[in-house]
Amino acid sequence: MQKFGDMARYGKIPVKIPEGVKLEFKDKEIEVSGPKGTLKFEVPVFITVDIKEEEACFDSRKDTKKAKAMLGTTRSYVANMVTGVTEGWSKSLEINGPGYRAEVKEDELVLTLGFSHPVVIKAPEGISFAVEKNIITVEGADKEKVGQTAANIRESRKPNPYKGTGIKYQDEEIRRKAGKQAVGAGE
Repeated sequence: MQKFGDMARYGKIPVKIPEGVKLEFKDKEIEVSGPKGTLKFEVPVFITVDIKEEEACFDSRKDTKKAKAMLGTTRSYVANMVTGVTEGWSKSLEINGPGYRAEVKEDELVLTLGFSHPVVIKAPEGISFAVEKNIITVEGADKEKVGQTAANIRESRKPNPYKGTGIKYQDEEIRRKAGKQAVGAGE
């Protein structure tokens, strides 16, 4: 069981740098390069970064609540960047509905969702789309961009709790609601 205040220690855990990944810290910015791309993150002023051969260590210059919070946040960002440039991140969405479909044209996702027009979503830099049957996959090195792009796709036709149609995350559970019931004539 985790006690209150243990998250302050999370920031002190070093981030392992796998082979083939290059980490640089200069001008208050960390740059992580790997086989899947290059990502940058601006480090808060009160956080220090010490990059060794196989790991990166973080520490705070101040002993304030905000500094401790940003220590853990900075460590998480860098760990996610290292994972992104080595393995990459992906989100899967499921599209359900009569006549609802998706297709990829160059760097755009074209959705037919029952509107009078197709919904076109352009892929941000570093993001790619893949469609197989009714599953849309969003992939990229930047975890934040992948999540935001998937959220934008879901927003174009939210899941309907009555019919079960729309776009939802593949692992998302939609609670179905019962529709209105007909009331008897003599009641």
